[in-house]
Amino acid sequence: MRYAVPVRGGLLSAHFGHCEAFAIFDVNDATGTIVGSEIVPSPGHQPGFLPGWLAEQGVSAIIAGGMGPRAVGLFEENRVHVVLGAPQDHPESIVQAYLAGELATGDNVCDH
Repeated sequence: MRYAVPVRGGLLSAHFGHCEAFAIFDVNDATGTIVGSEIVPSPGHQPGFLPGWLAEQGVSAIIAGGMGPRAVGLFEENRVHVVLGAPQDHPESIVQAYLAGELATGDNVCDH
């Protein structure tokens, strides 16, 4: 699986659409470990664009602090699992916590 985390300043960006880049992690499903990673610059915020673009990058799950309901729906249409309410932390730590079943999530921080 491929996991994406929106980042700004090296940490999770509170709103995925306004991030600088996406940290993308390749995970071995059998072992639940990260086997590769890359930072991909965001192509910019264009309403409705990022969910399909990330799906084209092979992303199967996105872990974010928040996003609007339209984006959530578009991710689901593209068969990308959405995890919201993640804390502002280093992307690799977030993915590792998620894989271990230890990621503490809160409310969707997006208000639109």
